[in-house]
Amino acid sequence: MASTSGEMEQLTSGASNRIIFILRTLRKCLVFVLSLVLSLLLVLRLRPRRRVSPLSTPEEEEEEVEEADPAPSRRWRRKMAWKLEEEDTARRRSLAESVEMVGDGEISCRWSSYLFYGRRGNALFSRSWLPLSGELRGILIIIHGLNEHSGRYSQFAKQLNSSHLGVYAMDWIGHGGSDGLHGYVPSLDYVVVDTEAFLEKIRSENPGVPCFLFGHSTGGAVVLKAASSPSIEDMLAGIVLTSPALRVKPAHPIVGAIAPIFSLVAPRFQFKGANKRGIPVSRDPEALLAKYSDPLVYTGPIRVRTGHEILRITAYLTRNFKSITVPFFVLHGTEDKVTDPLASQDLYNQAPSVFKDIKLYDGFLHDLLFEPEREDVGRDIIDWMMKRLDVVNGSAPGLW
Repeated sequence: MASTSGEMEQLTSGASNRIIFILRTLRKCLVFVLSLVLSLLLVLRLRPRRRVSPLSTPEEEEEEVEEADPAPSRRWRRKMAWKLEEEDTARRRSLAESVEMVGDGEISCRWSSYLFYGRRGNALFSRSWLPLSGELRGILIIIHGLNEHSGRYSQFAKQLNSSHLGVYAMDWIGHGGSDGLHGYVPSLDYVVVDTEAFLEKIRSENPGVPCFLFGHSTGGAVVLKAASSPSIEDMLAGIVLTSPALRVKPAHPIVGAIAPIFSLVAPRFQFKGANKRGIPVSRDPEALLAKYSDPLVYTGPIRVRTGHEILRITAYLTRNFKSITVPFFVLHGTEDKVTDPLASQDLYNQAPSVFKDIKLYDGFLHDLLFEPEREDVGRDIIDWMMKRLDVVNGSAPGLW
């Protein structure tokens, strides 16, 4: 294999060349964070307590409260931030609704877009592509990668439809047409529980139809964590992971120690010097142009909390490879410089799943479904799903 762990840049989909930058900057900010904490403690300790004279008039008391408490100013700033976020969400949602979900007629399907409300009440933009006729053999639920959106997978969805497989997809919080600040993920655990709720909804609408989860890059980490729950595993026929974000490490141990602190102090902070485009994720120039010119793909500097969440979830998964029992198919390009193909190999080697497969594509980059050979990759996924469905339906030897 051409890539080695030492050569891998610790990055995730859509965030190429950014996480390393953040981690190095976090290290430089250690003194700043400690100074800030100490300063805050000193200010709180020395801040005089407000005393209201018993003879003060209500007007005088109100003036004293305004002078002593800057909360109204903070509330105004918070209100303005929420307003701007809501306006941006409305703009992105309008763009998401206009994304072309059917091509030039090469494969017909029934499609729809709608809002799904997650566990925390967030409106999450969702899509579905279903065959025009025939009985569904199975359903694939797509969880996209960091900074992208579900509308990018329409061609793959139609390829699945041609094999009588239904497709559903959901934009994460802060992504595509969903609620939240663009590119900001307060917790990947929120994405995990929203994925679980979305799966439950799709199963309830399609009783008896086997369901699969699909995750790309950081979406692969989300799917793997969701499927590690026994209750969710029982709902699934299997999972498919393309270029999953596993074993993402900080540049230095001290960075891992301060990242949680900095993500609390300035969670939405963007590092303006970060590379907006990063390294290539596809060998197809047109696919690269389409991705980075897509207004629904976040290309700004990665936010501090988002970077910390990636470190946190990948560290958890790496420690728990040996507890993965869900049937899975992991696919990775050997020249992927965004996520580590060796980590996918380790997942395959260590996971005790009875039904598992891996395919490494020689020379391929990160976005496998946007490589020149995307049709072949899609066919490999469909073939694996069909093999798994034969087991689930009892027409081939195996275990559920």
